[in-house]
Amino acid sequence: MPKELYTFANLPGGFVPAGILTLTETPQGVEASKFAYGTRYLDRPHAVEVDPVSLSLADKNLVRHKELVPINGLPLFGGLRDAAPDAWGRRVIEAKFKVPANSLLESTYLLEAGSDRVGALDVRESLTAEVSKGVSGVQSLPYLLEATERIELGEPIPSRLTDLFGSSPGAGGARPKATVRDPEGLMWLAKFASRSDTFDVARAEHATLRLAEACGMTVPATSVTDLGGKSCLLVRRFDRYWVSEAQLGAGPESLPEALSLHTTLPSADTGHELRLPFASSLTMVACDEMESRTKGYADIAAAVRQRAHPSVIRQNTRELFARMVFNILVSNDDDHLRNHGFVRDPRLAGWRLSPLYDVVPRPGVAYERFLHLEVGLQGKLATLDNALSAYARFDLERQDAVMVMATIVHQVQQWRGFFEGHGASGALIDRLSTAFRELEEVASPSLRKELTSK
Repeated sequence: MPKELYTFANLPGGFVPAGILTLTETPQGVEASKFAYGTRYLDRPHAVEVDPVSLSLADKNLVRHKELVPINGLPLFGGLRDAAPDAWGRRVIEAKFKVPANSLLESTYLLEAGSDRVGALDVRESLTAEVSKGVSGVQSLPYLLEATERIELGEPIPSRLTDLFGSSPGAGGARPKATVRDPEGLMWLAKFASRSDTFDVARAEHATLRLAEACGMTVPATSVTDLGGKSCLLVRRFDRYWVSEAQLGAGPESLPEALSLHTTLPSADTGHELRLPFASSLTMVACDEMESRTKGYADIAAAVRQRAHPSVIRQNTRELFARMVFNILVSNDDDHLRNHGFVRDPRLAGWRLSPLYDVVPRPGVAYERFLHLEVGLQGKLATLDNALSAYARFDLERQDAVMVMATIVHQVQQWRGFFEGHGASGALIDRLSTAFRELEEVASPSLRKELTSK
């Protein structure tokens, strides 16, 4: 029998009902889904789409009083798939219910992801269901680490630890993680060490994101803390921002310029916490997980042109090209569509690329390397020549593309000193050395000449 779930959206003032999601599901997964927007929700001036592709609100009359289905025959709407827990969150929920991996219905995972899940949506069993328990403070990190270690080992979690997770199941990705608040009330994603790690991933990711920032890319704030000899990466939640009472009442045009840049925002204790809707590139490209390997950076660029606000399209496609080049140089081949995202900026009343996230160098010995996503005319081959072959698909002139490359190459060539300055040990730097590509490994002689002359 189909199951009805109530979808809520977080608008200025709090959560409001947005519509009803109907799932046809089996233990093997979702077979089909339908969604109907609430008429009162559609009448709200600040209503945002639950799914920017399949449930667009560009013309509200086209969706009013209608049951809608996902585009391209997908079983579940991408916007709601993004609001569901990913691999790690599912393990947390299964540990709570003491059941085997992947044994719960998708509706259970959706309901248990918590009200502080990524983005601005929530899924509940009824209209009267309350917001789930909030996240823990940073002082709980040692206990959260203990809980994650137990989950990785398949051990039961004591009740004293279960309650700490709050809404942490909503965090995406496969690595152990939890959301916490700092003393100012700001939200951070804590990424813990995993039993399978062969190097200090937290410090590697921290330094890599800071290096990307030095290359001109938009990244969230990060820091590293030590938990009993294990590093923990803290990543600022870029889907949250804070405004004063006056700004809340004055509307989007009064929001701080920093919001559009995803830089430092007002402290939580100075005003109201609001949320940015989030959509993965998997949603924006309108495909399923199995199709991700058949897609490329140019597909994300096409989604930017189709879905992003016109004022940021050229900036976003240029940055997307830069991210592709950066991933080539640092051997980040975990660049699948879920690891590229979009946020809806209220200043623009439109979508834009989210800050960069989940970028970790992968050491290797292979001379010929590949990314997850297609790069250029030579497919996934991780070379700068291949990236340059597709420059026009990122709205760039060839000369501009070479300049972007040259800037990134110059910065990445200094990675050792940069990593040392951001807390990486000599042992970690040595361990990562085979991840960072020398220019002669990824560029033809003619392209090397161009890049070094800039």
